[in-house]
Amino acid sequence: MIKIARIDGDGIGKEVTEAGVAVLESLDLNIDFIEAEAGRECFDKNGTTIPEETIKIAKNTKATLFGAITSTPGQKSPIITLRQELDTYANLRPIKSFKGVKCLFDDLDFLIVRENTEGLYSGNETMENPEKDNAKAIAERVISRKASERISRLAFKQAIKLEKESVTCVHKANVLKKTDGIFKDSFYKVSEEFPKIKTNDYYVDATAMYLLTKPQEFDVIVTSNLFGDILSDASAGLVGGLGLAPSGNIGDKHGIFEPVHGSAPDIAGRNISNPIAMILSVSMMLEYLDEDYLANKVKIACENVLEKGKTLTPDLGGSSKTIDVANEVIKEINNLN
Repeated sequence: MIKIARIDGDGIGKEVTEAGVAVLESLDLNIDFIEAEAGRECFDKNGTTIPEETIKIAKNTKATLFGAITSTPGQKSPIITLRQELDTYANLRPIKSFKGVKCLFDDLDFLIVRENTEGLYSGNETMENPEKDNAKAIAERVISRKASERISRLAFKQAIKLEKESVTCVHKANVLKKTDGIFKDSFYKVSEEFPKIKTNDYYVDATAMYLLTKPQEFDVIVTSNLFGDILSDASAGLVGGLGLAPSGNIGDKHGIFEPVHGSAPDIAGRNISNPIAMILSVSMMLEYLDEDYLANKVKIACENVLEKGKTLTPDLGGSSKTIDVANEVIKEINNLN
């Protein structure tokens, strides 16, 4: 029995999670889903965006499937809280072109590895004179050698696993000399453990330009929290948008898997949200659970549905419902038997 924490969240999170669970339940796996709450609706009901019970459930299961949540001003982020509590220090964002999908580049297949626990997302902020004209807010950017080496090492291991030739470190050490200095130095120190993998590094602003002009150059990118957040969303735009962008948050003991898109309250309840990002996140979760054969089948099934182009949601030019796409993926999985 594989215990999986299921956090639907709110908005379209509920719809795409239902689609992802439908795909999982169609597989030959013995899965026990443990439902937990988080998000805006959870706050309205319980006075907190993420109850302690939810964190406890996530810690006591093999992996967590996370839908999407609507942000609650002034309250802590459920997903950032989970990442920190479970020490899922790496955010993996595959960027891949799919046949049948209109995109800027049709030949991309690279991975962004984002440090998930530090940087400006550490949440260490203070406010001076908040009610006065001279109000000042200060955010502390935390970069440690330990975390930098840990994320760099994981990036190199991913390169080997994916049979990639190079790893690129993205930073801004020319300006952020101490914090990004540690990050860059740690990257090159770890690179000595992987002599067969090519290495290079770029400033984050140069990387943004290269992603638009020569993204084929990249195999694996490793970077800090904020830079990784921005670059990975921008990269999703190269291959068709966030509706096709899965992600995995992994650590030494836990994994959290989620589509990158938000809760999209404007279309919530209409059953027209694209579930492919969630289903691809399911594939990443299966791989994390050492179910590589099933993970590959789910991924190929998604690729087949997209290439055929007959069952697509409105964001991809179709008219199908969310669950229709999930059912079509399930049919493709069964055809692969």
